[in-house]
Amino acid sequence: MERRGFSWSYFRLQLVFLGPAVLFFSLIVIAPFMLSIYYGLTNWNGVNSEIDWVGLANFKQIVMEDTAFRRAFWFTARYTLVSVVLMNAVGIGLALMLTQKLKTTNLLRTIFFMPNVIGGLFLGFIWHFIFVKGFASAGDALHIGVLQLPWLGTAQTSFWGLVIVSVWQYSGYLMVIYIAALLNVPPEIKEAAKMDGASGPRMLLSIIFPLIMPAFTICFFLAMSWCFKVFDLNLSLTKGGPFRSTESVALNIFNEAFGNNRYGLGTAKALIFFVVVALVSILQVRFTKKREVEA
Repeated sequence: MERRGFSWSYFRLQLVFLGPAVLFFSLIVIAPFMLSIYYGLTNWNGVNSEIDWVGLANFKQIVMEDTAFRRAFWFTARYTLVSVVLMNAVGIGLALMLTQKLKTTNLLRTIFFMPNVIGGLFLGFIWHFIFVKGFASAGDALHIGVLQLPWLGTAQTSFWGLVIVSVWQYSGYLMVIYIAALLNVPPEIKEAAKMDGASGPRMLLSIIFPLIMPAFTICFFLAMSWCFKVFDLNLSLTKGGPFRSTESVALNIFNEAFGNNRYGLGTAKALIFFVVVALVSILQVRFTKKREVEA
């Protein structure tokens, strides 16, 4: 049996191809993450050179005293739950419609995908004008009560305003993933199900949806990551108002670190947020992975 020893040529090959990726990943991801752990244990204001070590005091203050952070977390959780469900429902609905034999299929796919390419800040300003000016004018002209609501003036309507814009922006992206999954369902399986008497709803629930479960896993993960990290849309559309009722966790962290000049406390909040989002994402992926089947 031949024993393979250390090979400099193989090591150099790995260094050439993997070295740049590892280097940039370390500089861009690992190093800032380790620094954030350090800053989260200090009371640095982000400006002065003096950094005072406070240990776990920031985390204790967040858990025990910071009601604004808990309120922002509760809002983000509700917003994420509602938005993720609606995004995926609209995305799979559009995908089912656009996998049929329609003359305008390619045009409709492009139209539904286009909102995703618009930046969040710009999109927020556009919808701010629509909610404040467009809906009000249309409601007065058509005498439709829903359009006359103060969409960005109350906590409840502002919440649903953010949900509407998020679903409108991201559903088209999820639609593309679902379309790819639907087109990869083996036609012989669908034919066999039809011969066994499976109707349309039965076909979807018992045959098609289990086969495209990997797409559900990806789409739910993406939607959750988008919604948990919502910042630019929240900033441009409501700025967390009225009275901080729609302030997301990301916006709360930003205001704490750069608005109140408490960088250490803001970094501690970001670390807590990272842990919670990571745990929720892991549980979601494991839950949907268990329901995947092979064709």
